[in-house]
Amino acid sequence: MQFGIFTVSDLTQDPTTGRTPTERERIKAVLAIAQKAEEVGLDVFALGEHHNPPFFSSSPTTTLAHIAARTSTLQLSTATTLITTNDPVKIAEDYAMLQHLADGRVDLMMGRGNTGPVYPWFGQDIRNGIELAVENYALLRRLWTEEVVDWQGKYRTPLQGFTSTPRPLDGVAPFVWHGSIRSPQIAEQAAYYGDGFFSNHIFWPPEHTQRMVEFYRRRYAHYGHGSADQAIVGLGGQVFMRRNSQDAVREFRPYFDNAPVYGHGPSLEEFSAETPLTVGSPQQVIERTLGFRDYVGDYQRQLFLIDHAGLPLKTVLEQLDLLGEEVVPVLRREFAALKPAHVPEAPTHAARVAAAGGPTDSTVHADGDSVTGRAPGERREEVEIR
Repeated sequence: MQFGIFTVSDLTQDPTTGRTPTERERIKAVLAIAQKAEEVGLDVFALGEHHNPPFFSSSPTTTLAHIAARTSTLQLSTATTLITTNDPVKIAEDYAMLQHLADGRVDLMMGRGNTGPVYPWFGQDIRNGIELAVENYALLRRLWTEEVVDWQGKYRTPLQGFTSTPRPLDGVAPFVWHGSIRSPQIAEQAAYYGDGFFSNHIFWPPEHTQRMVEFYRRRYAHYGHGSADQAIVGLGGQVFMRRNSQDAVREFRPYFDNAPVYGHGPSLEEFSAETPLTVGSPQQVIERTLGFRDYVGDYQRQLFLIDHAGLPLKTVLEQLDLLGEEVVPVLRREFAALKPAHVPEAPTHAARVAAAGGPTDSTVHADGDSVTGRAPGERREEVEIR
């Protein structure tokens, strides 16, 4: 089982000091957080994608490529790649490139996003969100698996004889998770392709997450990818820890009360009782996280949100120390002891290459004009330049 952290890249005022970090400070902080995650023994770092204030992460691949150069074992992922408003051609190119740069330590999480105005910014209509997710992802898969693609759809211009470059590393495309909070259509999509399903698992009660995951598992089995308990599931979650639970509650309360996404609503105690948010001691985090298995079954990836709501970098790094030293080692041991042998581990590039029969060089070598890409001897139209 993989353990890690994800960030939504928010720039939020620290309610205890009144100070809001600059974009540069927050970007540098995320780099430090990712490196610290590897240092304390975590497996995964995932970064969100947003195109509006108060977030900075408009180009996850740029940031993840930089992190790849400064780490050696950390699995790099996204905590949503916007399949609805990004061009599938650009996703295919960018993440294959990142895959090469990171020596395969890359997967990504597809999602529709939760910011309505982003759709018209990129020439789309939010009312087409589900259709865009379905069409764009179908094209993306073809771009990664077929060397030459001829394609026509509803939401972008056709492709004729198109080859996406670079080709996926070792002939195996990055593993894809489909992330959703509330849309069964996205769980259906994940099940259809035999991909992973990631439930954010932060804002909803356990019963909702249970229903979504059970639906995905049933459909995964329906499409013949394996038994329901062999489906690939990931969960999110948010934690804040101090060795003494009362200290954790006291310190986190002002951040919770003023957080843009859940502040000024239910109390910290109410929210913690109704959702997986866990504020307390490391032991409480261990017990709560182990309890997730009771309603989703054995799963492959657990990501924690620890840097949200204006928490200063020093505090976040302290959270990572607690995760790495006191929480994750126990969770690894306990989850491993409970997992049946037929339930798969989290997908990795190495394992998927081995399952495909070994690495292949999928580089496309083609003669062509360096300006137009035409092959030698191909008919050229004369264009009069006025």
